[in-house]
Amino acid sequence: MFPIVQYQPLRLITQNTLSSTCLKMMFLRPIAFAQTWKSWLSSHSLMGNKNIILMGPPGAGKTTVGRIVGQKLDCPVIDVDDDVLETTWNMSVSEKLQDVGNEQFLEEEGKALLKLSASGSVISLTGSNPMHAASMQHVKQNGLVVYLDVPTAVIMRRLKVMRVDRIVGQGPGVSLKDILQFRKQFYKRWHDIRVLCAGDSTAEAIAEKVLDAVKRYQNSESETFISTRASRSGNCKEKDSAKYFSDVVTEGLAPDGGLFVPENGLPKITAGEWQSLIEATYVERAQVILERCIHPADIPASTLGEIIGTAYGENFTCSKIAPVRHLTGNQFLLELFHGPTASFKDFALQMMPHIFAYCVPRSCNYLVLVATSGDTGSAVLDGFSRLRDADKQRIAVMSFFPEDGVSQIQKSQMIGCQKENAWSIGVKSDFDFCQTAIKQIFTNSDYTGFLTVEYGTALAAANSINWARLLPQIVYHASAYLDLVHQDIIAFGSPVDVCIPTGNFGNILAALYAKMMGIPIRKCICASNENNVLTDFVRTGMYDLRGRRLIPTLSPAIDILKSSNLERYLHLIASGDGQLVSQLYNQLENQGHFQLQKELLEKVQRDVVAGWCSEEDCLAAIHSVYSTTGYILDTHTAVAKVVADRLQDRTCPIIISSTAHYSKFAPAILRALRIAEIKQNPLSQLHLLSSYSPLPPVHWGLVETLKRNENEGHQICEADMSVLMSHIEALIQSHFM
Repeated sequence: MFPIVQYQPLRLITQNTLSSTCLKMMFLRPIAFAQTWKSWLSSHSLMGNKNIILMGPPGAGKTTVGRIVGQKLDCPVIDVDDDVLETTWNMSVSEKLQDVGNEQFLEEEGKALLKLSASGSVISLTGSNPMHAASMQHVKQNGLVVYLDVPTAVIMRRLKVMRVDRIVGQGPGVSLKDILQFRKQFYKRWHDIRVLCAGDSTAEAIAEKVLDAVKRYQNSESETFISTRASRSGNCKEKDSAKYFSDVVTEGLAPDGGLFVPENGLPKITAGEWQSLIEATYVERAQVILERCIHPADIPASTLGEIIGTAYGENFTCSKIAPVRHLTGNQFLLELFHGPTASFKDFALQMMPHIFAYCVPRSCNYLVLVATSGDTGSAVLDGFSRLRDADKQRIAVMSFFPEDGVSQIQKSQMIGCQKENAWSIGVKSDFDFCQTAIKQIFTNSDYTGFLTVEYGTALAAANSINWARLLPQIVYHASAYLDLVHQDIIAFGSPVDVCIPTGNFGNILAALYAKMMGIPIRKCICASNENNVLTDFVRTGMYDLRGRRLIPTLSPAIDILKSSNLERYLHLIASGDGQLVSQLYNQLENQGHFQLQKELLEKVQRDVVAGWCSEEDCLAAIHSVYSTTGYILDTHTAVAKVVADRLQDRTCPIIISSTAHYSKFAPAILRALRIAEIKQNPLSQLHLLSSYSPLPPVHWGLVETLKRNENEGHQICEADMSVLMSHIEALIQSHFM
């Protein structure tokens, strides 16, 4: 668990959805470093009287890059090795190390750095300085720490050329690679900014990247968000109306009913930077990518690292977090079910609650509402129940699911995931009603205002309409590509296709975003079940709900007709034309359909192809794959497998997103495997499956959850807005009052 957060983000959170009464209640405590940097951030110069502090492993080029940066800024340059340590000790660093030994050297080095007093300078630290906490706290008080992140393999080659085979802190029996890996935790702790340094980058190029990164850090107001339905003329630039990451996490849905997107798009990552992540772990890749997408004024890099470490730590049963497994031919599975609730939703919902708790003001209570077609419910309940106790007292979550529209195991899992701040409500309708109802509640200013004034409680969203839900999904699509490169399946730059079972369009949108950021994805294949509205849309440009009724299928997580995140994609291909997006969705709401213009449809078809799968073909695919490989697909992955077989052209590898563990759909799996006796008890079904020694094994975390809920129940309500709102009010009264 990461340390208790004592302060709010640097951003001043503005929430138009809250009443003036609640805003008056709020008091925002700035992060400590916000005060330290206040004069710098308001300065017209790049540095003012603050220092730029370069940090990184030995061989990262800190000294050379520091000199170049100093020349460009016309400011003093201090190399800690030459200008601090050797002048203090009157001997070389190597002589001092030999004289006092490793442990004492770190202490002596720290004492020397504590005496350093500098301003308006570029300071190049030693590789071991970050291992001494007191001296790092001292230099950070008047400086911005820039981490030159060079791949370990590159550092090893450089040190070999320099004939360095031992570094500070490397004890007997410890390899150079191991000590370099060990030091990363200290660089991760202290850095404010990371600069990815590709192996072939020149010192001049890295110096330019340092300056660009410092400028980005200073210019926090440039990374704003807009609604997908905002007109260009209506995108107000005034500081008070700007929306930042902290705001959109808190508010979820834009006031006009649209979805928040970055006004200037997502950051681009160069091919060299991507290649520097090939050897990285999943957690390391996640931190690099998310640091680029979340400004440190919203979440400092060190805090973000703690959140990521907590999210993807012991909660996941596989050390690779999102492993890529060869299936057959040129098809690969991206296994996204190793989290605590056995679906891809865990990747966002083990992280998003901690991000939410960090970003929201501490003087209001928050009730997070979520609609689920199955997997989101247990994932959001589990994620928010893992908050520390102080946060659980002020943040609760309520999940609405179609009572008869999820699998028995999914329902049992949601009931088992209920905790003191997390509840499930079954609704006698389908997912589209649940999702639409929540959107209407958020845009009902009278109701939300009443909750704020009467109970001091604001509503928030945890569906993929919330931007913080989408970002973590970009990571696993990028990571899957890098894994194929690491496994020598492809060379970096070679294209891949991805095939994703799709309902609400969030997962496939994350793949499209990864492509925008520089991952060489050629085509995104959108796989639907018999609720194939997206297939028709991609093929014709007509999004048509007229006469369509939701069909309950064996893949309930994609039993969706109104795909919320499609709106973000349309805003993207329409070059940010919010007025057009607003027109399309008003027409969908009022007339039940809309038609894309020809040029926009052509853009869609350049990115996406689509197909759908019948129930019979889904079951046949599960049986066929198990018969030939011993591997069991869940029903959603089987849908994607069928569509991939039909649409891939076999000229490049295809990564199929395996979005859930088959254990969650045991009756369908037993039916597909033609096992005659299917018992009604979910636990009995899982034990029966386990007896077949399946690959991968039964998800025992799911089994434990089911055991916990055998005697538990849940609330059920009618499909009526007033009934849902009364349930919300009752929960607020019971938990917060």
